[in-house]
Amino acid sequence: MSSLQDLHTTASSFQQTAKMPVLFVGHGSPMNALADNAFTQALHQLGTDIRNLQPPRAILVVSAHWLTRGTFVTTNERPETIHDFGGFPQELFDMQYPAPGAPDVAKEVLAALPDAHPSDEWGLDHGSWTILHHLFPEADIPVFQLSIDYYQPLTFHAELAKQLQFLRRRGVLIIGSGNIVHNLRQSMPKFMADDATPYAWAVEFDAWAKQRINQRDLHALAHYQQAGASGPLAVPTPDHYIPMLYSLGLAETDDEIRHAFEEVSFGGMSMRTFVVG
Repeated sequence: MSSLQDLHTTASSFQQTAKMPVLFVGHGSPMNALADNAFTQALHQLGTDIRNLQPPRAILVVSAHWLTRGTFVTTNERPETIHDFGGFPQELFDMQYPAPGAPDVAKEVLAALPDAHPSDEWGLDHGSWTILHHLFPEADIPVFQLSIDYYQPLTFHAELAKQLQFLRRRGVLIIGSGNIVHNLRQSMPKFMADDATPYAWAVEFDAWAKQRINQRDLHALAHYQQAGASGPLAVPTPDHYIPMLYSLGLAETDDEIRHAFEEVSFGGMSMRTFVVG
């Protein structure tokens, strides 16, 4: 069968659905997986609302913790729960998120992104499972991940996201998982002192980003240095920032944007979480 025929067969085998929302989740510390707080409660409510409206056929996560050269898509039947961190309680390492994979939907993504590659060497990193644990605790919805090509400019990611908009009408919930403000060097002393007070520059940049998100100004967000001195402090490296560009890049003109959780804590960590659609 030719590649064109194969694409047509794959695409025609899945029914159209009502348009799924898109999430961006500020995932913060892995310890949130064990927490019962305002943030995790907001995630639980989001998951309940989505399931009640239209249960996803699959979930695609773009996580800050899968950085690659090139773009990859997981095709595992049973993705491993990856504990990609250190220095946390054993209870966290014992956690599993035994959701099935989504190799059938991964084929759709690979067909839509001809430069992307399949991978069965990655599972669900903590940018995925620590939030899915609260969104969909039953772990009964197939999950797969799209990697971040860390060697591309920020504008690349917003444009790539637009190529995945069709998934929203195939019952796929897409989640970007990172943090708009993420400066661990500045946050760690406050975290160790249990001081949740945010720095002024972190609050300033988070508010700047919120305004541009509401305006759907992907160009400004991709050039965050124009926010002034707060930009380089809030985004010392773009790994946790990029997933937000995917979530916003998936927005269509008729989509509303709702901020489901807003908080800057431990100095330089924004937990901002928003819903597109």
